[in-house]
Amino acid sequence: MERIDLNLFRVLDAIYTQGGVSAAARALHLTQPAVTHALGRLRDHLGDPLFVRQGNRLLPTDKVRAMMPSVQSHLKGLLASAHAQAQFTPAQLQMEFAIGFRDILESIALPRLVAEISKEAPGVRLVSRRVAADDMERELSAGTLDLVVDRPLRAGARISSQHLLDETLVVAMRRDHPCARQLSRADYLASAHVIVSPLGEPNALDTLLGQKGVFREVRMVAQHYFAACQIVAASDLLLTVPRAYAEHVAPLLPMALQSLPMRIKAISILAYWHDSKNNDPAHAWFRERLVKSITGAMQPSPA
Repeated sequence: MERIDLNLFRVLDAIYTQGGVSAAARALHLTQPAVTHALGRLRDHLGDPLFVRQGNRLLPTDKVRAMMPSVQSHLKGLLASAHAQAQFTPAQLQMEFAIGFRDILESIALPRLVAEISKEAPGVRLVSRRVAADDMERELSAGTLDLVVDRPLRAGARISSQHLLDETLVVAMRRDHPCARQLSRADYLASAHVIVSPLGEPNALDTLLGQKGVFREVRMVAQHYFAACQIVAASDLLLTVPRAYAEHVAPLLPMALQSLPMRIKAISILAYWHDSKNNDPAHAWFRERLVKSITGAMQPSPA
């Protein structure tokens, strides 16, 4: 084992991530026989089949599932060390950054981020996807996500975070809604609502209201905020939505906005990353660009 070729673990990671030898070969820019040979060597070293075939995919064994978080973390660390030793030049970056985003942030911050990244580092590829709150720490630790931007989440000691901004809420409705000119607390609670819950998680506002003994009628649950905005623009339902996103979408739909007629503490938005990235200049550069894009996009419009 002391003479094992560490490149074999790059092959293991590629097969695990890509789900097959052919896809791993393309990702590593190797031939399929070379990847198959490397997998065979690693099987001999570890005394385990590592993957079993099911249809067109190779599924990892229990041994691989148990060791992959550590393998991916170490591979990321080695790459970070290599980046740190070299002079950092964004224009020369050839890498991928994966971000855990809610759809609100994706739609209003990602265009700014893409525009800036494309100018400075055209070789950078971005991946944005939703991550469940319970999976955030695991994915950051495994290196399958580089950053997560979300509301306050539980995280272990090795997860770093940065407060970005405080999110305020408004109420969206169709332009000719009876409450379009004035929305009272009584009107709000008497109305039917649509909420957004892409992964079936509890709605944060209803949790807060419930703690105060206040309840509203939820008539519909949608997966995405834009779909919810389209629904309220064509119905009597109300949608409580972050102000920055509502102001971004309102010009596109026949929608009116009113202030939320009750006192609710602003919701913090934070960026999360694994502390193994703290000394990685590429990650620090990307994080800075991401923070700038989000805070710029989420600033409230002048009164």
